[in-house]
Amino acid sequence: MPYKQPKIEKVFYSIGEVADMFQVNTSHIRFWENEFDILKPKKNKKGNRLFTKEDIQNLKLIHHLVKERGLTIKGAKQKLKDNKQDTLDKHELVDRLKTIRQMLVEMKEEMG
Repeated sequence: MPYKQPKIEKVFYSIGEVADMFQVNTSHIRFWENEFDILKPKKNKKGNRLFTKEDIQNLKLIHHLVKERGLTIKGAKQKLKDNKQDTLDKHELVDRLKTIRQMLVEMKEEMG
């Protein structure tokens, strides 16, 4: 499933909002948090996780590796350890290409 861009940009997102963005349940997000040390959400006094834009970017990358590319958790960890920036650059390029494709599809539909 693709990542759902939030309608309103916020400083912090709850775990429920983040799970909805990635169309997974909250336990999935907590599991990824335990497995990937690049995820460090802040916690409020009640212990609720508060995810920043940086956390969301890291989750997008993890989601891409595990859900879209089909890597195992171990494989995704290794990919991030070996060359996180290269993986991030490739993911951003794919995201841009998907956006361009969607725009072209919408233009085609409007014309035809």
